[in-house]
Amino acid sequence: MVAAICKELILRKSEAFNQTIQTIYFGGGTPSVLSLSEILEIIAVIYAQYTVAKTPEITLEANPDDLTLDKIKELAQSPINRLSIGVQSFFEDDLKLMNRAHNAQEAKQSIGHVKEYFDNISIDLIYGVPGMTIQRWKENLAIALAYEIPHISSYALTVESNTALEKYIAKGVIAPVEEALAQAHFEILERTLIEAGYEHYELSNFGKPDYFSQNNTAYWQGKSYLGIGPSAHSYDGHRRSWNVKNNSKYIKALQANQLPSETEVLSTRDRYNEYIMTGLRTIWGVSLLRIEQEFGSAYKQYLLQQSEKYIEEYLLCIDEDVLLVTKKGKFLCDGIASDLFLVNLSK
Repeated sequence: MVAAICKELILRKSEAFNQTIQTIYFGGGTPSVLSLSEILEIIAVIYAQYTVAKTPEITLEANPDDLTLDKIKELAQSPINRLSIGVQSFFEDDLKLMNRAHNAQEAKQSIGHVKEYFDNISIDLIYGVPGMTIQRWKENLAIALAYEIPHISSYALTVESNTALEKYIAKGVIAPVEEALAQAHFEILERTLIEAGYEHYELSNFGKPDYFSQNNTAYWQGKSYLGIGPSAHSYDGHRRSWNVKNNSKYIKALQANQLPSETEVLSTRDRYNEYIMTGLRTIWGVSLLRIEQEFGSAYKQYLLQQSEKYIEEYLLCIDEDVLLVTKKGKFLCDGIASDLFLVNLSK
């Protein structure tokens, strides 16, 4: 797999268009199972084939159970300068329900060790978990804040098809996910972290000053990115491509010097919808000037027309020619964005 990843990096060098690589991100999945030598091999190929910034942000996603003290010490000696830890919850019941491999003690222990060697740290927390009371969610946040972690990503629990969680909910073994509870958790999350000095720069991301994820920020601002590995997606502003999911097919294609990917060219409508979806989730919002310049006045008029009812309900606002989601509208952001999508033009 590592050899195939390195081969794909070499074959796709031209897609970078001589741009300088600002961020390198190992994730999703469980890249923390890679050995240090494997991580260094991949990074070496990136540096050999691409132009890399002098001080790029290099993030590794890691599960708490993979972050032994020895592993952390190894990573600290590598070019990796940011760790994103999939904590999800500091409570045993929640972790068992989510079928996580680590336990609450490993979550706390891993953060304690990581803080000795890394400054730029992020953790993931999940809210809206069945059985997670308001009090337990507040305690989760209190524990995270006690560690003085500079970046927190937090997501509502989603029930994926054909998972054990979906089957348990269907059988009544586990209570279904309640939207009202998830919204209450979200409001507590936002209020608590903002009071603690974090900036809510993207719907699911909170960072202290100078600790925003450069990788996440680039994605939400619509910058191009190159995704390497099975299932990875790429985007250059006009085209989107995605790799085959199957590991064996991925490796065999690259052994034959073939790229295991499909590509689609985005229409004007697709690019407009993409910008609405990503822009509304951030503190930077959707620039009405950019809409007009990139897509035309008809798109701008459509957006203003669709936004009108949400502005009247104080879910959206316009500030200095930028369309933004209000505090009241944040939890409903994705639904609002979908209503602003353009679906009836064939441009």
